[in-house]
Amino acid sequence: MKSSKSIKKTVTVLGFSILLLILAGAAEAQQTFVSRYDVYTGFTDIYSPELGLNQQGFHTQAGLNMRPWYSMGFDYSVASGSEVLKPDLLPAALQQQIGFAIQEYEAAGVLPTGYRLAIPTDAFTQTFAAGPQVMYRHYTKATFFVRPSLGALRERATPHPTDTFSTGIAQQLAPAGSKLDWTGFYGIGGGGDFAITRHIGIRAQLDAVYNHPFNDILEHGRWTYRYSFGPSFHFGRNILPSRKTAAMHNAAGSSQVSSSQTQD
Repeated sequence: MKSSKSIKKTVTVLGFSILLLILAGAAEAQQTFVSRYDVYTGFTDIYSPELGLNQQGFHTQAGLNMRPWYSMGFDYSVASGSEVLKPDLLPAALQQQIGFAIQEYEAAGVLPTGYRLAIPTDAFTQTFAAGPQVMYRHYTKATFFVRPSLGALRERATPHPTDTFSTGIAQQLAPAGSKLDWTGFYGIGGGGDFAITRHIGIRAQLDAVYNHPFNDILEHGRWTYRYSFGPSFHFGRNILPSRKTAAMHNAAGSSQVSSSQTQD
């Protein structure tokens, strides 16, 4: 079930990227306008297969185009969802303690035979990132980009135990009723931006990052995949040189070449 969801998300993003390539292929030429500033807002889905955690929310980006081929920017996303906390996610020592306790309670008739601990847990996640991005602008209508995904993740987990035994475990793991943690993440991201007009586009993108929140109670780190889709806005002056300026540079270069040949 988890893998089918992951495959579905990947196919969605790849399908949109292929669509961008098809549309861009009909207009293969260099771009003539690159704005100084870019802003993006859209829907996002954050998926952590290791936990079975799927979250939906909001994603925004703001960028400054330093050159036509690279930019610097800030990235923020916020999403919420639910997972089920089970013993196999916990450190081995804690798993053993829980296992022994379950056996004792089953033997005493307090828990039914074959009891399995499972605690529904809500998660609220925010991501913060900043850094460079490299763009490929070979097509007039489509821009493709890739970037390192480096930043911080803030996550709050709130367990909702369903019986007396799981309530006791939840109180040990999160005495305050919820647990908050900050952690770093690293990975890679990329996508495509299709221009509807000079100042408005549609962007689709995917990031894959490694992170390990709550490392005091979760045995392993996890790979997290974030995909998002929405409108992009481009404004500010054109950072590409004008045709007149480019022609003057070309003419100056030709003049220098001719002069050097004459001297020779």
